[in-house]
Amino acid sequence: QRQFVESGGGLVQPGGSLRLSCVPSGFNLDFEKIGWFRQAPGKEREKVACIASSDGETYYTSSAKGRFTISLDHAKNTVFLQTASLNVEDTAVYYCATSSYCSNYMFEGPYENWGQGTQVTVSS
Repeated sequence: QRQFVESGGGLVQPGGSLRLSCVPSGFNLDFEKIGWFRQAPGKEREKVACIASSDGETYYTSSAKGRFTISLDHAKNTVFLQTASLNVEDTAVYYCATSSYCSNYMFEGPYENWGQGTQVTVSS
């Protein structure tokens, strides 16, 4: 079964940072497009960023641009989301999934192979 395993979440103070990891189970990331998403309590799941494995193109939503960095380590077959300048509005469960479309200009589904997520809590 193809799915992701996310890790790296935790409790962090406002202004802090975390590096989230996303490892696929049952498949390789070569030629895949991988997205990070998040869902805050009482809110719908939203897109954060994506990366295309074949050419490294990335896309960031407005909530992530300038603060988060998505990267892919081919040797480790892992996607990372480096977060910075976190604030309480970033509190959410963060997920990764494969995406049908990811480039410098777009990040669109369908989305598949969801993981269980990792909790990020920003609080003083």
